[in-house]
Amino acid sequence: MQNLNDVKVSPWHSLRVKITAATVCALILAMLVAMAFGVAAIRNIGNKSAEQTLLLLCEAGQKNLDSYFKSVEQSVEMVSAYVESDLRGLEDAELQAHLNRVSDIFRKMTYRTSGILTYYYRIDPAVSQTQTGFWFVNSDGEGFREHAPTDITLYDTDDTSALVWFTVPKATGAGVWLPPYITDNLDARVISYNVPVYLDKTFVGVIGIELDYKTMADQINNITLYDNGYAFVNSADGTIVYHPRIDAMETQPTVPEGLLGEERFFRYTYDGIEKQGVWLPLANGERLNVAVPVKEINAGWQSWVRHIVLIFTAMLVLFVLGIMRFVGRITKPLKQLTECAQQVDAGNYDVHLDYNGKDEVGVLANTFNSLTAHLKAYIGNLNDLAYADALTSLHNKGAFDIMIQNIQIQVSEPGHAPEFAVCIFDCNNLKKINDQTGHDKGDIYLKETAAIICEVFDHSPVFRIGGDEFAAVLVNNDYQRREELLVLFDELCAKKRAKESEPWEQVDVARGMAVYDPKEDESVNDVVRRADKLMYDHKWNRKRNVS
Repeated sequence: MQNLNDVKVSPWHSLRVKITAATVCALILAMLVAMAFGVAAIRNIGNKSAEQTLLLLCEAGQKNLDSYFKSVEQSVEMVSAYVESDLRGLEDAELQAHLNRVSDIFRKMTYRTSGILTYYYRIDPAVSQTQTGFWFVNSDGEGFREHAPTDITLYDTDDTSALVWFTVPKATGAGVWLPPYITDNLDARVISYNVPVYLDKTFVGVIGIELDYKTMADQINNITLYDNGYAFVNSADGTIVYHPRIDAMETQPTVPEGLLGEERFFRYTYDGIEKQGVWLPLANGERLNVAVPVKEINAGWQSWVRHIVLIFTAMLVLFVLGIMRFVGRITKPLKQLTECAQQVDAGNYDVHLDYNGKDEVGVLANTFNSLTAHLKAYIGNLNDLAYADALTSLHNKGAFDIMIQNIQIQVSEPGHAPEFAVCIFDCNNLKKINDQTGHDKGDIYLKETAAIICEVFDHSPVFRIGGDEFAAVLVNNDYQRREELLVLFDELCAKKRAKESEPWEQVDVARGMAVYDPKEDESVNDVVRRADKLMYDHKWNRKRNVS
């Protein structure tokens, strides 16, 4: 080997020039990569932050609206409980006295809840032709005044089918929220909660509260984000119930495509503007949505990106100037590093250099090339000893565990579901063969078993994982043909048993195969356990059929 002092470096191959150019290029590349990752990270953080903000706003709106709806429900349910406990008969006099008492209770309850436009207790015409119930209205905000019930009497007394607030709770037998509608008598937009009333399982009528549509609208209008973020409500069937920028009661528009899925966060395009949104269910069965233009979400993180680009550019200029100043000091340590490389050749370091230049690094490359040959041979021998089964030349249990770990890493990646299956094999009667004919014959039995497994599953890694247990991990073509190969394996074993006369050559193997199912299996070990169980089931069925 040449002495380092005899190495002549051409000016064109000067390390000073090469290292300066290479370092500057590497620095630029590293900064570009770091910038790309930084931009991606800031974008993800910005999007996550926007999603969390949307969700917090939606949760706050949901809590306010649900609290309001539930207070109304509680008021109506409490009155309902009192009604059914107080109702003793359906005679006109009893009904009238009953209605008076309920009216007093209802009046006291309504003062606890804001936004109530009307409350009522309506008697089914089929129960009484004279007692229609009561209806109190607070249309001017000055207090509730009794209003003559007219809507039922507008129709034939035997037909209330057009009155949804009456027929729906009667049909369902339970309290129900109705979507917004316009009352015929008051010409006002309302939402209502109605509960049926029974006497000894006989439908008597309906009690309910109508809420001013504006009360719900005011709460929704208070939910804003950025410049153009807003909230809106839609029903379960996709109709927009309230929208701050659309007269939903007049047009009854449907929600844009993509808003009725089960995903909590969604994106959609409306009037050519892409928007990001989130929804949460409301206590009245509707959905509260909060949406904001994606452009406004992006504006925040894009501003940070511009600052990062400026900072990285300034840092790049400073680093280049520093490299050009100090690169001359690099050549001297490199000569010393060349001398250290000769020690690495004796096996002190696990390093490999791929370089054929005519400078100092070229001298290092010759030394490291020699070292690499030694390391590869040494590591190869260690791997053969560590992960090969001495009897069958298959991979051993350690290799199987490593492969399971590698597959588990793939399984754990979000959105990644690799296709594979695990087969477990167990040699039947091995102990009997060892005891009666000797362990050398048992070894023949194991080799014959390994040969058939490898012949059938020739595109899959095969392992000996125990004394008489084998495993195969089926991927690619073997995975696609797994059922066919399993049948082929059974046929070859059967042929082998029929052909051979010696017990140690009559291969009798129980097997079980399990396919990875991302919905069922939390880990790869779950697949292995299912394959092992299926193998024991197969073994048991074989013994039972033989007996």
